[in-house]
Amino acid sequence: MADSAVVDRWPSHISAVSRPCDLRNSPATKPNIRDERAFTGTIGRRDPPSRSVATSPSELLSFFRDMSLMRRMELASDSLYKSKFIRGFCHLYDGQEAVSVGMEATITKKDAIITAYRDHCIFLGRGGSLLECFAELMGRKDGCSNGKGGSMHFYKKDANFYGGHGIVGAQVPLGCGVAFGQKYMKDESVTFAMYGDGAANQGQLFEALNMSALWDLPVILVCENNHYGMGTAEWRAAKSPAYYKRGDYVPGLKVDGMDALAVKQACKFAKEHALKNGPIILEMDTYRYHGHSMSDPGSTYRTRDEISGVRQERDPIERIRKVILDHDLSTAAELKDVEKEVRKEVDDAVAKAKESPLPEPAELFTNVYVKGFGVEVFGVDRKETRSVLP
Repeated sequence: MADSAVVDRWPSHISAVSRPCDLRNSPATKPNIRDERAFTGTIGRRDPPSRSVATSPSELLSFFRDMSLMRRMELASDSLYKSKFIRGFCHLYDGQEAVSVGMEATITKKDAIITAYRDHCIFLGRGGSLLECFAELMGRKDGCSNGKGGSMHFYKKDANFYGGHGIVGAQVPLGCGVAFGQKYMKDESVTFAMYGDGAANQGQLFEALNMSALWDLPVILVCENNHYGMGTAEWRAAKSPAYYKRGDYVPGLKVDGMDALAVKQACKFAKEHALKNGPIILEMDTYRYHGHSMSDPGSTYRTRDEISGVRQERDPIERIRKVILDHDLSTAAELKDVEKEVRKEVDDAVAKAKESPLPEPAELFTNVYVKGFGVEVFGVDRKETRSVLP
């Protein structure tokens, strides 16, 4: 094995400086690997994030497994939707996995995350189970929202995941409110409020950002720029698609959202900044392979060559695979075995989710009103009491 290697995996539109990584230890004993990343940003007088990213063999291997699991889960969801086990809206995350795993690598469950409707993998990254994912997608009782939320409304209270939201951009003010609570309680945690490039033009986003900046709230606005808002290319919807520059009174960074290590470094920097100085914007340059939702084939407004080109040059799983193989941390056959294990894990979870019962009809009336106050249901003229709910 060579004593050093240079890893340069940046897309052409972002400049990067690479330097040798120390590979002199055996894979089993390597304590750290350092790699180089570059960031584009408007951060005022602050020093930019360090280009040097520290990682380890175990972290790289966990990145590979976690992203492979997310990818397989979304592909299985595609199949379940086409088989009509999943109904309604369904937005898949394949291609964007590096944003979730990179973010989780540097924060804790004490930190909060809130996102839009492309939320399956964010929930999985927060510690949710495959069974909870598939059961919720199929409207079953064992789902993370008891089968009543569906694809767009995943939720995990014990991990401070405040869910997927179906209204475009509406989760950002809510996330800023969560950050207000964190500052009030002085618990040294932050909120990641995630939204897409399609939501970046929403007025409520700018209102929430203004208030967050006034009050120095510990919130990181994460724009997952996959370059298409539904079927509209970013340049057709935004006069300035440099979303990290949108808050002229708030610093911003543009990050390669297809690189888990770059995301990790940017989120580490952003958390430190938010705790000391208030809000910051992270624009994650990423890409979705599926259409906007399952009703969108995703090929009428972009070419198949474009999609395959991104897969070949920027796929987040393949980039991590390359780092692992280049550093002799695992063999190609061992990584294939990991993918087989992941496939079986997903298949088993799908089978269990199909066996989960549907919610009882009475569940329509739960989680709607505060318990203990009593709710009466009247007829049209209010003279006849139809029912009394507890």
